[in-house]
Amino acid sequence: MTTDIGLWGVPLAIMGGAIRVSTPFLFVSLGECLTERSGRINLGLEGTLVFGAMSGYATAYLTGSPWLGVLAAAICGFGFGLVHGWICTLPRVNDIAVGIALMLFGMGLAFFFGKPFIQPVAPDLPTLNLGTWSDIPQVQAALKINVLFIIGAVLAVAMAWMFRNTQLGLTIRVVGDSDAAARAIGLKTNRVRFLSTACGGALAGIGGAYLSLYYPGSWNEGLSSGQGLMAVALVIFARWSPLNCFWAALLFGGAGALGPALQSIGITQGYYLFYAAPYVLTLALLIATSSPSKALTGAPGALSITR
Repeated sequence: MTTDIGLWGVPLAIMGGAIRVSTPFLFVSLGECLTERSGRINLGLEGTLVFGAMSGYATAYLTGSPWLGVLAAAICGFGFGLVHGWICTLPRVNDIAVGIALMLFGMGLAFFFGKPFIQPVAPDLPTLNLGTWSDIPQVQAALKINVLFIIGAVLAVAMAWMFRNTQLGLTIRVVGDSDAAARAIGLKTNRVRFLSTACGGALAGIGGAYLSLYYPGSWNEGLSSGQGLMAVALVIFARWSPLNCFWAALLFGGAGALGPALQSIGITQGYYLFYAAPYVLTLALLIATSSPSKALTGAPGALSITR
C-alpha cells in the first residue's frame, strides 16, 4: 500500500508543524499578555525563554523526569519575573531598558551554566498520538501532539475567562488601564504588576522547557531563534487577548513550519528562504499595525509603550 500523498503532504506537514512550532510562542505570548494587561512590558522574555530551556533540560537530564524539568523551568522563569518586577518598582526605572538588560543577563547565564549539558541526552516530554486511526505516516506525524500544547490551549481559554469573569482578572485590568483609578479603589498597583510579571515569566520558562525537551528536543546556545522577542509582537497583533494569542501563535507556528514542509515533498531549491517566514511575518505585522490610529487599539492604558 502506498503512503505517498503528494501535495497533500504540504498542508498536513504545515498543520503538524504549526502545532509543534507554536507551543513556545503560545506560552511566551500568554505570559507577556498577562504582564502587559497589568500595565508593564517585559522585553526580557527572550532571556527567560533561553534560561528556562537550559534549566529544564539540565533538570530533566539529572533527574530523569521531563516534568521536573518543566517545573524547574517555570520556577526559574518565575524568579526572572520577580527580579524584573522588583527592579521596575524602583523610581525612575524604564521597563524596556530593564527588560533588555535581563534578556542579555538570562542568555549569558544560560550559556555559562548550560555548557556541560550540550552533549548529554535528556528524556523527552510525552506526546498524544491522535493519528493511530490512519496508516499514512504523514497523518500520524501531523496528529502527534505534545501535552504542553493542550495545556497551553486550555490556559488561553482559562486566562480569557479570568480577565472577563473574575475579581482577579478585573483587578489586573484596572491596574493595567489606569494607575489613578486603581489607587482610588485601594488597589496596590506595584504588587499586582510585580506578581503578574513573575507569573508571566513562569509561562515563558515553560515555553523554553518545551524547546529543549520536545521540539527540537536538545539544548544548544542558538535554541530560541528570537522567539521571546517575536512573542511581544505577537501580543500586539493579538490585541492583548489570550484567545487571539492562541490563534496568532498557530499562525507564527505555521510560518515556521513552511520550510520543513516544502522540504518534505522534495522542494530543495531555495527552500531555506522559507525558514525566514516567521521573521518576515513579524516585520509585516509590525508595519501593518504601526498606524497611529490602529497600532495600540485595545492596549492597556497604563502600559509603558502607550505613554
